[in-house]
Amino acid sequence: MINISLLAMEPLAANCLIVTDAETGKTAVIDPGSFDERLDRKLSEVGYDNIEYVLLTHGHYDHTGGANDVIKKTDNRAKVAIYKTEEEFLSDSYLNLSLPFTGRAWPVIKADVLLSDGDKIELGSSVITVMHTPGHTKGSVCYICDDNIFSGDTLFCESAGRTDFPTSDEHEMYESLHKLAALEGDYTVYPGHNMKTTLNNERKYNPFM
Repeated sequence: MINISLLAMEPLAANCLIVTDAETGKTAVIDPGSFDERLDRKLSEVGYDNIEYVLLTHGHYDHTGGANDVIKKTDNRAKVAIYKTEEEFLSDSYLNLSLPFTGRAWPVIKADVLLSDGDKIELGSSVITVMHTPGHTKGSVCYICDDNIFSGDTLFCESAGRTDFPTSDEHEMYESLHKLAALEGDYTVYPGHNMKTTLNNERKYNPFM
């Protein structure tokens, strides 16, 4: 069982998820788009010693900008994980959109773990499953744990991620959304932006799904 906290982070109100294994306190930080007092306070509450991973759903700067700060606060013990075909986003300011959107290249992030589809990430007594969901970018993923999906910029509440960025692919996005729709049962969905939703709601009302 996991506990989940959500903070909408600057610069583009991307959702940062703090996922904590209820039994052990071990924690993963998903998509820290920036680092501020709110995030520092929340991570201090769970304990920086308990933070094991920074998990990135994709490499755009508004989802990765605080990764180095979180890692530094853990004395460089926590590991950055990203899908294997997305690693170049962490050092390419055009791919990660930092230069086009902000006029400057954001600091390079080092990936410690390169993920593949179906990988299992142990977080204390909980297990996070990696689902490759290309479309928004070629290496976008969703993270699934218990009955929760952390969908990044693949699936939004009654919408879907943009497909007009470098490595985006509209056909792959539709395939990824259908892959999510085909999961058995219902899930709480925590998107990369805006409000959370449920998979059943998206199956029923999302025009892209």
